[in-house]
Amino acid sequence: MKKNIILALVAISINTLVYAQNITILNPSENIGINNWRIVNDGVMGGISQSSIYINKENNMIFNGFVSLENNGGFSSCRMSLNDNKLKDIESFVLRVKGDGKIYKFRLRINGSYLKNIEYSSDFQTKKDEWIDVIIPVKNFKPYLYGFRARTSPKLRTQRINSMGFLIADKQEGNFNLEIMYVKTI
Repeated sequence: MKKNIILALVAISINTLVYAQNITILNPSENIGINNWRIVNDGVMGGISQSSIYINKENNMIFNGFVSLENNGGFSSCRMSLNDNKLKDIESFVLRVKGDGKIYKFRLRINGSYLKNIEYSSDFQTKKDEWIDVIIPVKNFKPYLYGFRARTSPKLRTQRINSMGFLIADKQEGNFNLEIMYVKTI
């Protein structure tokens, strides 16, 4: 009986790996996903935080800057539009990042006029100057509205994702630096 359960679990795992959608969304070294990025900082609310995104000489994307808590500020973000979305039936996002030890948010937006301000977010902790793989299951994303946890929201449907990005907030004042090698799905 126990052997049959183990074999069934192995079969399910292999099936998931074989049929899961492996899509590369961002990989600057392969010239994938480097267009359509933009910065959105707390200046939209009167803050003075600064940030930038660029491709470094190692062909990785850099998101860096300074988060200030002055003038009710406290966040910096970057996001890219996703056109021709093919993210249906994905299970997880895989991020290969090198950070500064701070906590970042990986964020998603979905299509729909009444949803335009709802973002789905998942935190991840970086290790200072160390490459790590961050795996974020779709079920771990939580809905937020203007930075606050939404009480009600529609389920995150991956086929409706129209933008993704990174954010640093949560009163983490000071310089920040996040290097991103790739973002993929499984």
